[in-house]
Amino acid sequence: MLYTVPALASAAAVVGLELAWLRTGLFRRASFWIAYAICLFFQVLVDGWLTKLSSPIVRYDEEEMTGWRFPFDIPVEDYVYGFTLIALTLLLWERSRLRAEPPEPRLAEPSVPSREP
Repeated sequence: MLYTVPALASAAAVVGLELAWLRTGLFRRASFWIAYAICLFFQVLVDGWLTKLSSPIVRYDEEEMTGWRFPFDIPVEDYVYGFTLIALTLLLWERSRLRAEPPEPRLAEPSVPSREP
């Protein structure tokens, strides 16, 4: 499981990074999941072509993986690793965007006139 364990650990690390430090709220937004679905669609097309068992371009050591493949013979570990790459990229992008925005202006507090003679 030399490929499975690091893939799962990296995904857990990215989720933990978001929850503990970045706190962008990106995983709660529909826009993230729509963007991820678009990336996933193309990942399936490309990864399916690269890993098809009938004529693979990329070969994996089956002893180092779960052996689960879906669809088009794509190892499930590739989906986990793909999620990690996409999520980390978008999280860091969002974090840098939030840091670059100027803070919202604060409303001035009403001044209280002094009662000095």
